[in-house]
Amino acid sequence: MVTVVTLITVAGCGGGGAALPPSSQEVGHTDINPQPRENVRDGGDLRLPLDGLPINFNYNEVDGTVADVSNIVGAVVPSWFTGTADGGLVPNHDYLTKAEITSTSPQVVTYTINPRAVWTDGSPITWRDFEAYWRSQNGTNPAYQTSGTTGYQDITSVALGVDDRQVVITFGRPFAEWRNLFNPFYPASVSATPESFNTSLTKGIPVSAGPFVISSVDQGAKTVTLTRNPRWWGTPAKLDRIIFRQVDDSARPDALANNELDYFEFGADVDQLRRAQSSPGVAIRNAPSRYYTHVTFNGAPGAVLADLDMRRAIAQGIDRQAIARRMLGQVVPDARPSGNHIYVPGGKDYRDNAGGLAFDPAAANQALDRLGWVRQGQGRVKDGRQLSLRLVYGQIATNEDVAKTLQNQLGQIGVTLVLLPQAIAELFPNITRGNFDLALFAWGGTASPLSSSVEIYGSPIGNVVRENYGRIASPEIDALFARGIAELDDAKRAAIGNEVDQKIWQEVHSVVLYARPGAVAVRSNLANFGASGFADPDYINAGFVK
Repeated sequence: MVTVVTLITVAGCGGGGAALPPSSQEVGHTDINPQPRENVRDGGDLRLPLDGLPINFNYNEVDGTVADVSNIVGAVVPSWFTGTADGGLVPNHDYLTKAEITSTSPQVVTYTINPRAVWTDGSPITWRDFEAYWRSQNGTNPAYQTSGTTGYQDITSVALGVDDRQVVITFGRPFAEWRNLFNPFYPASVSATPESFNTSLTKGIPVSAGPFVISSVDQGAKTVTLTRNPRWWGTPAKLDRIIFRQVDDSARPDALANNELDYFEFGADVDQLRRAQSSPGVAIRNAPSRYYTHVTFNGAPGAVLADLDMRRAIAQGIDRQAIARRMLGQVVPDARPSGNHIYVPGGKDYRDNAGGLAFDPAAANQALDRLGWVRQGQGRVKDGRQLSLRLVYGQIATNEDVAKTLQNQLGQIGVTLVLLPQAIAELFPNITRGNFDLALFAWGGTASPLSSSVEIYGSPIGNVVRENYGRIASPEIDALFARGIAELDDAKRAAIGNEVDQKIWQEVHSVVLYARPGAVAVRSNLANFGASGFADPDYINAGFVK
C-alpha cells in the first residue's frame, strides 16, 4: 500500500512580516486556480523541483519511499483511487470500472479493471499484476526490501475473477483502509523477484501506465523528464512535458523568478515567501498540508537512546512551542506545535495527545542526574563518556534553524548535540540504516492514516525495520494497530488511532514539532495545479491558461 511519504523539512524563519492567503487551513480547501479544460492551452512544459535525483523509482522499496518519487510516479503509474480535497478517496475510472467489498465474512474485495488499461509495452493490466504485487509486499519473503507490508500481510489470496480483468482479493481478517492498497501500482515484471523489485527501477520506469511516461533520466543535469504516453487511453494531458529538476531549496525563488521553474513549496519560510511575492508573474497559493516535521529517536539496542527514561529526558528538554513559534510564527497566526503522530491538524480526527511529554527542563535535568549523567561544565559525563548525540537532517538552510534551536535547547540540560547536515543522497540511506541518534525530517500523511502509520510505529519484522527507523515499538502499540485497522466503523477506528498515538508518545518514539503549511509559489498563469491540500495533483488537466 502507499505508505507515508518521507520528505526533507522545508520551513524557516526570517526578519520582517509576511502573510499567507487567508482561510488556508480549512479542511477540503485547495488553491490550484481551477479552470475548465477549454481555458487551458494544449502543450507546454511544467517545470518542478526535486530535492534530489531519486536513487530508486520503486516507491514501495525502502530507498524509494520519498516525496520526490511519489510526485513523479503520480503522473506515470496507476493509482486505483484518487485522493480528494477533504482527505477521502474516490475510484479512478481511468483504471477501474468498479471496486467494492463483495463479502464481509471473510472480507473480499473485487476490482474490475478498465478494459482499455494497458502497460506501455502494450500488454493489458490484469489480475496477475495484482498477484505479483501482493507477493512482493506481504512480508513472506524478506529478500524484498519493501517499506511496508501492512494490509498485504492480511490478504490470503489474490485470484482470477470472471476474466483476466477482474481481481478477487480475500482477506484473512478485516482491513478497513483497503482502498489505499496497491498504490502506486507497478507491473508484474517489477514484483516478480526480489532482485527486480529492489533494483530494476533504479534508473527509471521502463514499463508504466499513466498519462505520462519517464522519457529520460539525466544524471548530469539532475533531471527527470516526463512526456505524454502514446498508449494512454484516457483524457489526454494538456501538458507536453513535466520536467523535474534538482534545485537547491535556497535557489528556488530565483529559479522561479528567472523562468527556470514554475512551482515550488516553501511552507512557512518567510524569506522565500517575500522573495516570491516580489517576483512579477508569480502567485502564492496555500492549502492544508499532510506534512509534519518531527525528530525521530534511535532506540535500537546499544544506542544511547535505547533507554526509555533517557528518551523521555531528551524529549522533555525540547521546547516544541518555541520551535513552532520560531519557524511558523511570522506567517501563521498563533502558531502551535502539532501533538499527533497519525492525524494532522485540520483533520476531523486530530487530537493533541502530547500533554504527557511537555517541555520540562527541570524534570529532564533530574532524570539525567538519576541516570548517572553527571554535570561537568556545560555538558554531562558518565563513566568517562560525554553525553553527545548526533542529529542528522537535510542540507537545507532552513533546517539549520530547527537544528540550531534544538542544539541550544538540549545544551541547557547538558546534552551536546552534534549537527550533521547531509545531502539527500546520503541522508535517507543513513536514516533507514539507523546511522543517527536523532533525525530531523518530515512525514507526509495519506488518506489511510492509521494503516499507513503501522510501518512507522509498528514493530520491525525480524531484520526488516520497514519505516520504523528508530526501531522503537511495543506489543501494546502493535495490538492497538491490529484492532484499529480491522475496525470498519470510521469513528471507532479514529478513537483507536488516537489511543495508538498516546502510546507512541509514551514510548517517546519521536517528537512531533509542527505541521507544515502547504504554501506554494507558482507561475500565475498555471491552472489546475498548486496548493492541492489533501488532494492528489491533477497531472491531466494541469497546464497554462490561454
